[in-house]
Amino acid sequence: MSDGGIFMSQIDIRFFSRSLNRYTSFKMYIPDDKRNYGGVYDKQNMKTLFILHGYTQDGYNWIPEYISEKYNFAVVIPHGENSFWLDGLSTGHKYCTYVGEELIDYIRNTFGLAQTAEDTAIMGYSMGGFGALHTAFTYPDTFGKVCAMSSALIVHEIAGMKDGGDNGVANYAYYHECFGNLDEVVASDNNPEILVKRLSQENKKIPQIYTACGTEDFLLENNRQFHRFLDSNNIPHVYFESGGGHDMTFWSEYVVKFTDMMFGK
Repeated sequence: MSDGGIFMSQIDIRFFSRSLNRYTSFKMYIPDDKRNYGGVYDKQNMKTLFILHGYTQDGYNWIPEYISEKYNFAVVIPHGENSFWLDGLSTGHKYCTYVGEELIDYIRNTFGLAQTAEDTAIMGYSMGGFGALHTAFTYPDTFGKVCAMSSALIVHEIAGMKDGGDNGVANYAYYHECFGNLDEVVASDNNPEILVKRLSQENKKIPQIYTACGTEDFLLENNRQFHRFLDSNNIPHVYFESGGGHDMTFWSEYVVKFTDMMFGK
């Protein structure tokens, strides 16, 4: 861009994660890099958005840079493997703890960002939509807003799956590693419904919830069921349906809509 304009800084960071028991990396995009003669950039009033990718994907920036610039928020992009962003059973698979505690602390201490829930949001699509909801409800004092698109809300579908089972997406061993005991998963803390209902019953702060799903998406009924669940428990939220499938065309549309709702004045 021209001199005196707004620039995006891209940062790739590799560090040792205690939650994952190994070196890992994440990306950051930071707008409002207004350089003065001392080479200092202005972080005043900057928000932070964590974005979570879907199943079989990896961490890359699917937030258009002009949106980050428009609303002055940094984008943090971790890698979640195929973890469903949960704390799995085996050593080094604590992905919920990684995002909700360890990565947050790193961003706060290193960049001075994400200091309050008001300034911190989390967004995801598909598996990442599930992860965004679960992480936000696990750490409601950290994330003030959560946006979940075409969320893979599959807990009720995999409940009771037995050893040797396979639903065409993954097998029993995979779901057991991510979710734990599948005979008890519906009532467990790996079910976002359990977490948000508990927050409601205990009159605790619930992050602002924004959800959407395409009418041609194979996960449509799962998302409708979650919408009905929130309604039946009087939990405030935004839910949209419109034409679209399980793809970036639909998600890109709602990135624009939801960032405007979350960060617009």
